[in-house]
Amino acid sequence: METVVRPLIKFDWDSVSEIYKEGIATGIATFETECPYWKQWNVKYLLCCRLVATIEDKVVGFAVLSPVSKRKVYKGVAEVSVYVSEAFRGKHIGEKLLNALIDESEKEGLWTLQAGIFSENKTSINLHLKCGFRTIGIREKIGKLNGKWYDNHFLERRSKIVK
Repeated sequence: METVVRPLIKFDWDSVSEIYKEGIATGIATFETECPYWKQWNVKYLLCCRLVATIEDKVVGFAVLSPVSKRKVYKGVAEVSVYVSEAFRGKHIGEKLLNALIDESEKEGLWTLQAGIFSENKTSINLHLKCGFRTIGIREKIGKLNGKWYDNHFLERRSKIVK
């Protein structure tokens, strides 16, 4: 079964939202507690650099970027989100998505990608490290979810192409 990475389109939303809900359910993928509607989700993320991974035309993962600031000076900096369906984890789909996202981001002139990842989410931390991110630090008790404080590993990847 070949994994194909392609641009995310509105038609993919049902699958993307289900994968996002699986991420929410883990309790270590996002501080969000419910999946937004398409309209809310669509405005949160950059219009470029939206990707899905498919196997036999079934969406099994997605990767998107959100701006870190509206200030012009940060126009080349974005935050990474990568999610893979529970049934397809451990098959290097996240790696394919993240590497494709990096390539797309550089084509769009982005020079820094960053990620804030729950310290408990070792798989995601390792994925980002494998794809060229470095740990900047740990943000202690950065957010509270269901009454519990969580730390986030803060990682970044600086492009060697975009200067």
